Amino acid sequence: MNAVTQNEGIAVGSTISQADANALKAGDVVGGGFYAGQIRQADGLYILVVAPKDGGEHDDAPWHTSTQRIDDARSFFDGRANTAAMVRAGVALAVWASGLNVNGFNDWYLPARDELEVVYRNLKPTTEENYVYRAGDNPSSVPAGYPYTADTPTQTPVVAFQSDGAEAFDDESWYWTSTQSESYSNDAWFQGFGNGYQYNYLKDFEFRARAVRRMKVQ
Repeated sequence: MNAVTQNEGIAVGSTISQADANALKAGDVVGGGFYAGQIRQADGLYILVVAPKDGGEHDDAPWHTSTQRIDDARSFFDGRANTAAMVRAGVALAVWASGLNVNGFNDWYLPARDELEVVYRNLKPTTEENYVYRAGDNPSSVPAGYPYTADTPTQTPVVAFQSDGAEAFDDESWYWTSTQSESYSNDAWFQGFGNGYQYNYLKDFEFRARAVRRMKVQ
């Protein structure tokens, strides 16, 4: 059984108050996983929750084995909608994410490009210099993200998410987002967790994946 428990006094359903959201720090336990930051969606502000590594992370797998475009999986900020479109298209990785039941929650999904960037920005595992060419530009995050400098963001102070920690993202691997490339139907976006490098690559290549869920701020 996963060891994640809920913080006393913190809302853990599908919504959270603005006061409780503002009190959270990256890595705090909330909503079945760990707080990673805030992300703006079309219908308002949400907190982003990263699934525990045990049960919420997938080993290397393709984004999809087909190069056919999935038109409704191109959002840079709405991973839930992307994942639903991928499931309708029979994408195994999306079926895995949407089928998770972790710590009593079953609304997990594959993060969109901007969502996974928030995770890197706030839970960076390494002390490496950041990749600074465009990486970090994120209009969906709250506050809005600006391109990295070599030293910003810094390594997370949360020990469990630092390199080799129990919850850390693999800094030698790339992680799939649910965002398909706008330009090339055979590519999808990924996020690196060594230095923050973010780009798109062939969908049949095998990368890791980590599920997230979100809670609306009210």
